[in-house]
Amino acid sequence: MPGAAPSAATDTASPRGTAAVHAPFDGYALVGAALSLRGTPYRNGGTDPQGFDCSGFTQYVFAQFGVTLPRGVREQYRVGDVVLPQELAPGDLVFFTTTDPGVSHVAIAVGGDEFVHAPSSAGVVRVEHLSSNYWGPRYLGARRITN
Repeated sequence: MPGAAPSAATDTASPRGTAAVHAPFDGYALVGAALSLRGTPYRNGGTDPQGFDCSGFTQYVFAQFGVTLPRGVREQYRVGDVVLPQELAPGDLVFFTTTDPGVSHVAIAVGGDEFVHAPSSAGVVRVEHLSSNYWGPRYLGARRITN
């Protein structure tokens, strides 16, 4: 898991953005909903259980709890409260740099060292580790969506 707090170089979004929240939600229940979608295929532009891309997945899961997230990764990175790596909780959004410079991938923290996401075109919705050799160095920051 990343060991340092986000820096100005990696976490340039404002500390508090906005997301339309219509009802309170439980992070553990949200994670349960996300985990129930494991095995769903990746589909570029996908926003439903027929197939998801990363931000379509997070948007869909949060919508099940009355939370409206923006559609794109970069827009999702601007909402909610900044969360330090050591304070990650189930249901937090976690962000990475992958295909493009800056934020280009989003996932949902499960708890501990794990997150669930819709990875690249060869994948399915699955759980991975923040501390892995691939994801650890690509971690950019996290956001907590609150009422």
